Amino acid sequence: MASTPARVPYRHPVNVALEAESETSRGARVADGVTAFLGSWRFIVIQTVVVLIWIVGNVILLFHYDPYPFILLNLAFSTQAAYAAPLILLASNRTAIRDRMTLEHAAEEGDVGDEQNQQLLLGNQQILERVVRLEESILALELQIKAAIERLQR
Repeated sequence: MASTPARVPYRHPVNVALEAESETSRGARVADGVTAFLGSWRFIVIQTVVVLIWIVGNVILLFHYDPYPFILLNLAFSTQAAYAAPLILLASNRTAIRDRMTLEHAAEEGDVGDEQNQQLLLGNQQILERVVRLEESILALELQIKAAIERLQR
């Protein structure tokens, strides 16, 4: 008789995003927050309003610290871009790491599932083999009973 397969231990579910978040530095979390804000409609609306106020205020001479061609405004945009680009790269690198961790975790869980399926298949095969042996035994008993009945009838 075949031996019973070893049981796969129960594994508690893992929240990969939570695990990755617990290992992040303050700077990485700041980069994530800034890039989340920079990539939002809220930022676009706020920046558009500020730029319109800046241009209209300087053209109408409500304040005249940055006359046309708005060199200070261009400097502000350049500075914003100089900081935004590396922050976006930092955040995308962290997203790639988090995605890789998620894929690795999913692969591990898939391997555990495959192992459990193999154990179930092996168990089913053992059960089927026992059923076949029982059916053969029952058939042999039926044949013996039939032979005995035939002998008694003669």
